[in-house]
Amino acid sequence: MTSSTAAAPTAAPTTPEAALPGTSALRDELSRMNQQSRFKRTFRNIVFALVAVAAAAVLVAMLVMPVLRIYGSSMTPTLQEGDVVVSVKLPEYETGDVLAFYYNNKVLVKRVIAGPGSWVDISEDGIVTVDGTPLDEPYVNELALGECDIKLPYQVAEGRYFVMGDHRATSVDSRSSAIGCVSKDQIVGKVVANIWPLNELGTVG
Repeated sequence: MTSSTAAAPTAAPTTPEAALPGTSALRDELSRMNQQSRFKRTFRNIVFALVAVAAAAVLVAMLVMPVLRIYGSSMTPTLQEGDVVVSVKLPEYETGDVLAFYYNNKVLVKRVIAGPGSWVDISEDGIVTVDGTPLDEPYVNELALGECDIKLPYQVAEGRYFVMGDHRATSVDSRSSAIGCVSKDQIVGKVVANIWPLNELGTVG
């Protein structure tokens, strides 16, 4: 009599489960993510702050204290070509102030010689008198009548300023009817300081 035998069943292979992170690892990962989030927020806030400061600086430069570059030689020796200056808008301007003003889509820089209502006269050798009193002009190296086609003596209209460049022989200014006197609407501001080049750093007077 034969007997049949049956093989013992083999166990199915098992796959080890993936190891789960421990509490410490989870805590470290959360800390890392929080640090990244804080860094991003801080970086974003810094960028926004810098943009706001830059925008404010531009507005101040444009509206309150315009920064201008000098072209030409009409204001030598006070200002040289290439100088960078700062101007300030004021309600009124006085004789001797250096003004920046608009003329034909350009900005010119000249010195106030006389205010509204004053009488200006200039002799053939360039001596300027205002209301009969000769001006003391230490900022001028050489006096000259210059380009003058207006009838002298000349009375400055209300709300306007008679201006001249310090380089009298070459400056085209209120002595020329092409430019005339400067109205308040034209004025950018009083030039108060020279900020470039550094060896010329200082107030403008």
